[in-house]
Amino acid sequence: MESKLKVFITGASSGIGSALAEEYAKQGAIIGLAARRRDKLQKIKSNCETLGAEAVVTYNLDVTNEEESMNVAKDFTHLKKEGIDVVIANAGVAFSDGLSSGNPKQINQTLAINILGVTNTIVPFVPEMKKQKSGSLVIISSIASFTAPPYFGGYAASKVAVRRLGDTWRRSLKKYKIDVTTICPGYIKSEMTDVNEFKMPFLMDTDLAAQKMIKAIESRKKTYILPWQWRPIIALSRLFGQKLSKI
Repeated sequence: MESKLKVFITGASSGIGSALAEEYAKQGAIIGLAARRRDKLQKIKSNCETLGAEAVVTYNLDVTNEEESMNVAKDFTHLKKEGIDVVIANAGVAFSDGLSSGNPKQINQTLAINILGVTNTIVPFVPEMKKQKSGSLVIISSIASFTAPPYFGGYAASKVAVRRLGDTWRRSLKKYKIDVTTICPGYIKSEMTDVNEFKMPFLMDTDLAAQKMIKAIESRKKTYILPWQWRPIIALSRLFGQKLSKI
């Protein structure tokens, strides 16, 4: 009998996180859903069960809390079957810097959630993956890690940081047969992008984005940029040292 995938996702209550959960549910996976909004998590859990997930467990989790994150990882690792196959650090925010306020609180929140949320999600699962000599660690970065968007320096900086974490972890964990995939989405339709009043180039449907991300994870991609239209733009900008802040 084929062993079911065991997948843990943070930021799972909406957007990319919930779409990934539902795609894995169609594969009959055992899924751990973590987010701060308990009511929305329950709805996603119900959807996943309807779509065919073998088991779904939810965690009301603040990803900036180290101890909570470690306890959740321990609980999910021992759920249903021992071990873990895929961990997706997706939780994040896109607050503006609030430079004119004179108060660093907003930018500090962005940095804390987007960076510590990744380390607190990924690191607690590493010992188990090293023991089993397998597993996929997934970091959701952003095309903003290649750009310099005005007013969103904290967001861009946090996404550069987690992309670099992925690059170093990939080298550190290769000998244990642990894959590290960093995904850099452009504009994906979600609660986060619905509030944007500006034009969003190459806006992608959330479900389609989730399907492409899962294929990238299964293919053991190192860094995956989507939609594809961003790839030549980013490649050319890096070649000529240009900033993409106006795109």
